[in-house]
Amino acid sequence: MYSSEIVKKSPWDKLNIARDKNRPNARFYIENIFNDFLELHGDRYYKDDSAIIGGIASINNINVTVIGINKGKDTLENIKNNFGMPHPEGYRKALRLMKQAEKFNRPIICFVDTPGAFCGIEAEERGQGEAIAQNLFVMSKLKTPIISIIIGEGGSGGALALAVANKVYMLENSIYSILSPEGFASILWKDATRAKEASEVMKITAEDLKSFNIIDSIIEEPIGGAHEDPKFMCDKIKENIINDLEKLINSDLNEVVDMRYDKFRKIGNFY
Repeated sequence: MYSSEIVKKSPWDKLNIARDKNRPNARFYIENIFNDFLELHGDRYYKDDSAIIGGIASINNINVTVIGINKGKDTLENIKNNFGMPHPEGYRKALRLMKQAEKFNRPIICFVDTPGAFCGIEAEERGQGEAIAQNLFVMSKLKTPIISIIIGEGGSGGALALAVANKVYMLENSIYSILSPEGFASILWKDATRAKEASEVMKITAEDLKSFNIIDSIIEEPIGGAHEDPKFMCDKIKENIINDLEKLINSDLNEVVDMRYDKFRKIGNFY
């Protein structure tokens, strides 16, 4: 039973749980779900971006490439990771690792938790839009299975850049949206203080996204959120990954690519 079935939570409630500073981040899940994680660094163009971590690991004796957008657990780590808002070099690092995964026949597992890609002047100067667009384009045709999990915030193109996948999961209290409720309220009503009201109309919850067939499944959380029982959360995520991963790696690669492409074409036609 989902905790939401015991105590009905509003979109605003879920947003606040998704943003909780104690919520497990991408690095925690990678280090506790996978074995022998070897982190790789740099985009081979500019520098390393610690907002995105990635490397090689294994799960259930299957070698995989894992990539995650990583928030910090304290102020210093959040500053280092730019509060989970990647720069272009972060997305280019992710793309480098995804191409490497395709070359060596490794499935890709992505963890998404970001309010959005960093939109500062320096990010625009280094081609933020182009970097995200390249990820969307290349991921749509990569000849290897891709699974993405929204573990907290899934904000805008910054989240979608790691979520063009065969299977997309959302944790029960995560959110996935075109932008933050604060940004939505600022644009629509010129008043960021109406963010709670915006969250009610934006359809940002896992249930909303599942009803639109934008995501494939919802992973239940402990009552109160993932941070209340991180081990339970790791076990549930691992179970979902293994179930779908074994099916995908036993499928014809061309069918895997076609399925992913058709999935997102249908979403595009829906809108």
